[in-house]
Amino acid sequence: MSVPRLDLLALPCAGGSANMYLRWRQLLPSWIRLVPVELPGHGARLSEPFVTDIDPLVERLCVEHAQSLGGRHALFGHSMGALLAHRMAQRQRDRGGVLPQALFVSASPSPWHRHARPFTPLSGEAELVSELRRHGGTPEEVLRHAELRQMAVEALRADHRLCASHRYQACPPLPMPIHVLGGRSDTLSASNLADWRRETSGPSSLHWFDGGHFFIHQHEAAVVELIAKELVQRFSGAGCTELASVDF
Repeated sequence: MSVPRLDLLALPCAGGSANMYLRWRQLLPSWIRLVPVELPGHGARLSEPFVTDIDPLVERLCVEHAQSLGGRHALFGHSMGALLAHRMAQRQRDRGGVLPQALFVSASPSPWHRHARPFTPLSGEAELVSELRRHGGTPEEVLRHAELRQMAVEALRADHRLCASHRYQACPPLPMPIHVLGGRSDTLSASNLADWRRETSGPSSLHWFDGGHFFIHQHEAAVVELIAKELVQRFSGAGCTELASVDF
C-alpha cells in the first residue's frame, strides 16, 4: 500500500517548547513530516510575549500553520498541547477547513474534565518549581540555574493562566479518530482519559505506557511507532477498537 505524505503538527506541554519533539524526526517514517509547534514566549519565540487566552492562541496558531493545516495532516499534543490540538481541530471543522486525519492526545484529561474541575493556576515561584519537579519534564540542571529556572517558571506561570482560560465548548463531536495516550504512574485517572471518547463520532483508542506524566520521553520510539501505525491503519481503512486498552 502506498501511504500519502502527511504533516504531523506536535504541540508542547505547559512550560515546554517545540524542542521536546525534535528527536522524533529521526524516528518517524519518511512519509510523515514533523511540524513542531512553538508557542509565543517559548523556545525559539522567547522574545515574543506570552499568550494566556486559549481562543486567541488557537486562532493565531491556525493562521501560522495554515499551509500544513490546509493539506493532509494529523495533530499530536501532550498535556496542555492536547487541549490546544483539540481546539485546533474544532476550529478547522467550524471554519470548513481540512480536517486532521487523526488526533493524538497524550497525558491530558478530556476537555470536559478540564471544564468540570476548573484549573487553578499557580503563581508562586516555589509552587511552580515544585510542579516542574513533580512532573519530571525539566532537567534538574535547569532548576538549579537561577536564570534558566526563572525562564522555566515564567513560561509555566503563563501556561497555567492559558489552561485556566479554557471553557468547555458543547459542540458536535469531531469525525476523525482520537487516540489517547497515558502513563500508568501519572496522576490522571483512567476515566479522565477515557472520556475523550465523547469528543469523536469516529473510533477511539486508549494506549497505556509505563512511566509518569512524561512517559513520552522514556518511550519515544514506541510513541512514534504508535502514531505511524494508527495513521497507516487510517489510510488502509482498518478500524480501531472503541477505547481498547493497549499496553506498551
